[in-house]
Amino acid sequence: MRRMLVTGAAGFIGANFVRYWLDTYPEDVIVIVDAMTYAGNRANLDGVLSERCSLVACDINETDTIKQLLRDHKLTTIVHFAAESHVDRSIEGPDAFIEANILGTHSLLKAARAVWQTEGMAVDNHKFHHVSTDEVYGTLSMEDPAFTETTAYAPNSPYSASKAASDFLVRSYHHTYGLNVTTSNCSNNYGPYHFPEKLIPLIIINLLHGKALPIYGDGKNIRDWLYVEDHARGIEKVLNEGRVGETYNIGGVNEWTNIDIVSLICKLMDQRFAQDDALQQSYPECPAAGQKPCDSLITYVTDRAGHDFRYAIDTTRIRDELGYEPAVSFETGIEKTLDWYLANPTWWQAVLDGTYRDA
Repeated sequence: MRRMLVTGAAGFIGANFVRYWLDTYPEDVIVIVDAMTYAGNRANLDGVLSERCSLVACDINETDTIKQLLRDHKLTTIVHFAAESHVDRSIEGPDAFIEANILGTHSLLKAARAVWQTEGMAVDNHKFHHVSTDEVYGTLSMEDPAFTETTAYAPNSPYSASKAASDFLVRSYHHTYGLNVTTSNCSNNYGPYHFPEKLIPLIIINLLHGKALPIYGDGKNIRDWLYVEDHARGIEKVLNEGRVGETYNIGGVNEWTNIDIVSLICKLMDQRFAQDDALQQSYPECPAAGQKPCDSLITYVTDRAGHDFRYAIDTTRIRDELGYEPAVSFETGIEKTLDWYLANPTWWQAVLDGTYRDA
C-alpha cells in the first residue's frame, strides 16, 4: 500500500491522476495539497474525496505544513504537479511562476529531505516524482528530431524557464543528498477538467457560444498531444518501475498543427449538432445550430511573443525500459474530450462565471 502526497491535484492533470490512481489502487491513501488558485477547483475532485483521499488547502511554499503532513499521515511518496503553467500568464506576470515553480518545488524538496532523511522517520523506500514539461527543451524546426531525455535545455518563456529550474533542483537533491527522485517531461495534455483558457477547451466553449476562435499567427505551430489519462499511466510506470534519479519523457507521439486541431474540433462539433437537435436548442449561438460551418469562426490574431514553433517527444526510453505506450488514440481521445464538455456544461460554466471559487 502506498501513502502519497499529491500536489496541485485540484487542477486539471493532478485531478485526473488522482482519479486514475484511486480506481487502480483502491487500498492506497492520498493527501492532496493545493493552493486553490484560479486553476484549483474542488469540483474537479467531486466523488473522489473520502477517508483515504483528503484535500488540504495550502501553498507548497508552506514548508512546515508540508513536513507535518508527511509526518502525520506517514506519507512515503510525493507526486508533484503543482505549478503555474500558462505561457501567456507567465509573459504578463512572471513573478508568480518563479514563486510557485521554483521556490515551491524547493520547499517540497526541503520538506521531503527533512522528514525522510534527517529525522527519525528515515524512509528508505521514499519517492519524489516531479512532473515537468517538454517546453524546457525549447523549440524544434520541421527537420529536427524529437526531444529526448538528453536534449539540452533551452527554455524560451518565463514559464518554461521556471520549470527548467525546478527540474534542476530535483536533480540536485538526488545527486547531492541522495533523495530518491524521478522526473517526467510530458507533452501537451488534453481531456476532462481542462481549464477553459487552454486551446482545446477554449475552442469547444467558444464554438458553443458563437465566439471567435483565436489562432496565433498562421496556426502552423505544432504540438504533441497526450490524453491526460495516458499521462497518469506513464507516471504510474515511472513510480512503479522507473530508475531512481532518471528522467522519462511521456508523449503522445501525436503531432498536430494548431490550425488542424481547431479545424478537427469544428468538424466534430458540426457532426454533433447535425445528430442532436437538443444541442441546437441549448446553444443557438453556435454556427452549427444554424447549419453554418463552425470553422467560420476561425480568426487569426497577432502571434504570441517568443512562440515556440514545434514540440515533439521521443518516447523510446519509457517505451523500451518500462513498456509504456499511450492507450488512447487521438481520434478516440478528442471525441471523448468533446463529449465530456458537451455533457458537463455546469462545470465549465461555473469556471467561466467564477462561481467555482465560491464552492
